[in-house]
Amino acid sequence: MAESPVRRGDVVVDLGAGRGALTLPLARTGARVLAVELHAGRAAGLRTVVAGSRVAVVEVAIDAFRWPGHPFRVVANPPYDGVNALVRRLLREPHLLSADLVVAEGAARGLLRRAGGPAALEMGPRVPRSAFAHPPPGDACVLRIRRSGPAPRPGSRRRGRSRR
Repeated sequence: MAESPVRRGDVVVDLGAGRGALTLPLARTGARVLAVELHAGRAAGLRTVVAGSRVAVVEVAIDAFRWPGHPFRVVANPPYDGVNALVRRLLREPHLLSADLVVAEGAARGLLRRAGGPAALEMGPRVPRSAFAHPPPGDACVLRIRRSGPAPRPGSRRRGRSRR
């Protein structure tokens, strides 16, 4: 997370927040964090831990989560199933400033081969499977998404939405 561009005042989404392994350090940066967690028990536990902070816990499936309507960043260790769809969604999101996703190394390599659009994908540091409380089948890495065009302006609206 030290290499993430998250700064005080940013809005950051932590997808698959679990018990807060990323959520808590993100909150310490001074960012406003939206912790997305589907599992009711983990979401309730995280709400208790972050009470009184700049963290909002959202209990919803990642694919049903609605992105903020203003510039935001993503720092997450999302569930491995669904990573391809998640990255495609993020690449289409006009308000995304950056994303740092811990994903399976093989998935990252496949996504890098197929990348394109108004954002750049790059492979960041490797994360050995031994670094996880519940080790995945293989090593992971940080997949970075960086917008290659101009960043959306605060208050800008998505195309196709009315002002009503």
